[in-house]
Amino acid sequence: MSTQIQSIRPLTIRSLQKFKRDGRKIVALTAYDYTFARLVEQSGEVDVVLVGDSLGNVIQGQDTTIPVTVDDIIYHSRAVRRGLKRAHLVGDMPFMSYQVSTEQALKNAMRLMQEGHVHSVKLEGGREQAEVIRRLTAAGIPVMGHLGLTPQSIHQLGGHRVQGRGQNAHQRILEDAQILQEAGAYAIVLECVPAALALEISQSIRIPTIGIGAGEGCDGQILVIQDLLGLGGDFNPRFVRRFAQLGDAVVDAVRDYGQAVRGGTFPSAEETYDPIAV
Repeated sequence: MSTQIQSIRPLTIRSLQKFKRDGRKIVALTAYDYTFARLVEQSGEVDVVLVGDSLGNVIQGQDTTIPVTVDDIIYHSRAVRRGLKRAHLVGDMPFMSYQVSTEQALKNAMRLMQEGHVHSVKLEGGREQAEVIRRLTAAGIPVMGHLGLTPQSIHQLGGHRVQGRGQNAHQRILEDAQILQEAGAYAIVLECVPAALALEISQSIRIPTIGIGAGEGCDGQILVIQDLLGLGGDFNPRFVRRFAQLGDAVVDAVRDYGQAVRGGTFPSAEETYDPIAV
């Protein structure tokens, strides 16, 4: 068994692009630590794992993704990478890690690859990021784009709002997808855009689209794993389906543990070591 596991190689960007050509949906999830990465891998269902800057929200308890740093992504990516065998690992480039200059973007993307052991990086933005994508891909760094609702620009966008409504906004995102493809992006996340727009983009470009709140017409889907498992608290946007309610289970388990400790039923004799026999 161990030899078989060791022989498994991670999916590549070519694998994901072939999935699109073959009409095979891409399954993507976030993960931020070894434990969840290992469980995701064991499912045998997940093609792409993203160490997203959403860790600012779900791991650090931040209101936005803006405080997340390159060092944060590297730390969590290293942990996640140890739990994966087959899944393609993507590391988010956080706020202001690539916007200042192409040299800055190259340096930070290089760190994610070398220190975080990711297979590719993801960055937000449309045509304004085309030159950065060209430079990164020319340096051998695969880039996933991200259009629609871009959380790093949440203050500029005026909150979590659907993007691409109205003819001008629709056309701009459609053109941006083409521009990112031509710049060298191997895939694009489409977040919170109308389903018709996401379908049009997916049908008009060669590279895969991965949707979150963008309808079923995308070439794949991604969710934050805490949302999928019902660990997200009161955060419940329209596009999230909770496939489990583990938050309630965790609270119940911790409550049972506390009562067992206070009631003297934990640890039991079976959970206690005997003296060493002489």
